[in-house]
Amino acid sequence: MVEAVVWGVVAALSLVIGAVLGVARSWRDGLVGGVLAFGAGALISSVAFELAQEGLQKGGPVPVAVGLALGAVTFFVADRAVERIGGRSGGGASGLPLALGALLDGIPEQAVLGIGLAAGEGVSVALLVAIFVSNLPEGIGSASDMRAGGKSRRQIVLIWVAVAVVCALATLGGYALADVAGGSLKAGIDGFAAGALLVMLVDSMVPEARRKAGRRAGLVTVLGFAVAAGLSNLT
Repeated sequence: MVEAVVWGVVAALSLVIGAVLGVARSWRDGLVGGVLAFGAGALISSVAFELAQEGLQKGGPVPVAVGLALGAVTFFVADRAVERIGGRSGGGASGLPLALGALLDGIPEQAVLGIGLAAGEGVSVALLVAIFVSNLPEGIGSASDMRAGGKSRRQIVLIWVAVAVVCALATLGGYALADVAGGSLKAGIDGFAAGALLVMLVDSMVPEARRKAGRRAGLVTVLGFAVAAGLSNLT
């Protein structure tokens, strides 16, 4: 169990590092857009190779499809709630959709990590690096947008610390659930994370990357996908 806590903290720490980098200095729009595009590519790779593919192997298409639908609807509804409190119209809540996406993706993703640890599968270094590759751009992009929207550095860092703590605790929860989690539940968890990520990517991350980085966003997205896909397939 101690191992699950340690690796959960290590995996979630990248979110806080990204947020600190985002508030430590002013980032040009083109650079933020490039970072977001790279992260989007890494997340697309995560959906394809770490979530959907593994979910299909563990439980088949039905649990993955149910998880996809639940994850997509959950993010959509939660994102609309963020929008109502000012997420995309000022009010100091800019960047919250990315934080929400990190939370809805991180909880099931790290729960799966905890389940794997409890099953004696160990931790893939490649997977941890891939998590960092995708989490850092989310933290940087979201923190930069929140800063531009008027939130203080302290508020931004606290938001991301809270997201990281919840994600780290999900690793412990997954470890505790390992005894009762069958292949279908694991596949559904993978699908949920994939569904939440896909809606966040299409609605928030990719459009923001395209707006800030321009035509280069597509090329950088492919680069992010290639790097993350390579890391995912090292094991």
